[in-house]
Amino acid sequence: MGVVVTFNVTEVLEIPIGVGSITVESLLYFAVILVVGIAVARVVSTNVRRALMERLPKSERELLVKLVYYGIVLWALVIALPQLKFDLSGLLVAGGIAGLVIGFASQSVVSNLVSGLFLMFEHPIKIGDGINVAGVSGSVEDIRILSTIVKTHDGIFTRIPNEKVFTSNITNYVHNAARRFEYQISVRYEDDADAAIRIIKEVIATHPFALKSPSPSVFVDNFGDDGVNLTAYIWAPARNWWDVRTSLLWQIKQKLEENGIEMPYPQRTVWFADELKVTTGDTGKCGAEE
Repeated sequence: MGVVVTFNVTEVLEIPIGVGSITVESLLYFAVILVVGIAVARVVSTNVRRALMERLPKSERELLVKLVYYGIVLWALVIALPQLKFDLSGLLVAGGIAGLVIGFASQSVVSNLVSGLFLMFEHPIKIGDGINVAGVSGSVEDIRILSTIVKTHDGIFTRIPNEKVFTSNITNYVHNAARRFEYQISVRYEDDADAAIRIIKEVIATHPFALKSPSPSVFVDNFGDDGVNLTAYIWAPARNWWDVRTSLLWQIKQKLEENGIEMPYPQRTVWFADELKVTTGDTGKCGAEE
């Protein structure tokens, strides 16, 4: 007489863990969620790498891509673990406490990181721009995850935290294609102001980098103590405006002098009394000693 042994397959495949048990179905769900999470992480990290290809150096770009990749994988793992009857309540409490401690200790770092991400996507500045931010003027040398490097006009490299950059007023001198500058030019009262204006406009028109649109403007601004004050507004390409500004003024001076128009010198009129009276201390009378 044979002995028949029967058993339940599901009971054999159940592995007790804590208060629950793992089944084949839960294992499949766990694997599917994890695989989908990894696939999503790869797609997102690839798109992030492409979007930041020309905005960040390779080392910082790859670091950010890894943070995005592993962050999504970790998020998928947290979602998948309950399928294995894994109780995350204790882990979440411990992680929450640790997160609070780390958050308070590194809030400036996180703030700079978030500000750096906003700067990368908003694009108020880019490498090579001439800017003024937080009292520092110069050209942008690098935009990093936590800070921005500015090279001042004196050749000094200054590191500015991204939080300070993002929350400060940013003056970008080259964001617009053209930039205006002005001259204050004085001519003598006896000179012809209309002729001076015509000559100045002719000199501006001959300069290769002085823009015709927007057109320059030259006019009588006010009457000074020593002469007529003219104001000239001139537009130049933003990246060439300094060279135009420094060279054009001397050309205007030379051309005015060639046409007999000169800059006025300060003049003062001094009046003398007809007679010089000397008061003697003894008699109080006026006179001259022989």
